[in-house]
Amino acid sequence: MCTRLGFLASIFVTFVCVGCAINPISGEEELMLFGPEDDIKIGRQYAPKVEEELGGKIANDELQRYIDRVGQRVASVSHRPDWEYHFTALKHKSVNALAVPGGYVFITKGLLEKLTTEAQLAGILGHEVTHVVARDSAAALSRQYGMDLLLWAVQTSGVSADAVKAATLTRQIIGLRYSRKDEEEADITGLDYMVQAGYTPEGMVETMKILQDLQTVRPIEFFSTHPLPQNRMAYLRQRIQIRYSDLKDVKIGREEYQQSVLKHLSKDKKDD
Repeated sequence: MCTRLGFLASIFVTFVCVGCAINPISGEEELMLFGPEDDIKIGRQYAPKVEEELGGKIANDELQRYIDRVGQRVASVSHRPDWEYHFTALKHKSVNALAVPGGYVFITKGLLEKLTTEAQLAGILGHEVTHVVARDSAAALSRQYGMDLLLWAVQTSGVSADAVKAATLTRQIIGLRYSRKDEEEADITGLDYMVQAGYTPEGMVETMKILQDLQTVRPIEFFSTHPLPQNRMAYLRQRIQIRYSDLKDVKIGREEYQQSVLKHLSKDKKDD
C-alpha cells in the first residue's frame, strides 16, 4: 500500500513540476506530465533497443552520414532547432520510419529502397521530426499504455531495468499509433519544414503515392502505425497550392540519393 501511495505521490510531484506546456506547432496548451529532459532519458535508454529490434544500423558510414545530414538540415528549421537529433538507417526490410522520444528518428532499409530522391527522404524525416518537436511519442505512450509504464521508463532510465518490461515497452514504441490530428499536423508541418530546408514540397506527395502503390500490393508496416494516404495527399496538395505554388530553385536530389543511398543498398544486396 505504501509503495503504491509513493508511486502516486511521485506522479503528483511530476504533474505539479511540469503541468501544462505549449505545443510549439499548434500553439495550444497541452497537459504534459513530463518535461523534455524526461523524453531524452527515455530516448537514450530505448533508442538502442529499438535499433536492435529492427536489425541494427546499416553498416555503411557514407549512407549514415547522408541520412543524418538530410535529417539535420530539416531539423535545423524546425520549431526546436536547438534540440539534439539523431537520424539512423536500420537494416530491417519493413517499409517504415518512426520517432522515439528525445530526438531519435529511424528509417528502415525497406523504405529507403522505395524512395528515389532526397526530397522524398526529407519529407519522411520532416514528418518524424514534427512528432519529436510536438512530443507526440511520449503523449501517445501515456495515452495508449498508461502513465504507470511511462513513469517507470523515466524512473529506470540509466539503471538495470526489468528485461521483460523493457522489451515490452520497446515493442510498444515501435508500434506506436498517433491520433489522426497528430498525423495531419506532422504531414503539414513536415511539409513546411522540408520547404524551409530548400526541398520541393512535391517530394512529400510523391512519397505518399509510393506508399499508396505499395499498399495495393500488400499491407506495409508504415500503415500499421500511420493513416492511409488518400486524404493525406489531398490536404498536402491543397497546402502546396495555397502556399508553395510559385517556388523556384528547390532541391529534388535524385542523383544525390542514387549515389548516397541506392548505390550502397544495391551493392549490399550483391554482397549478401
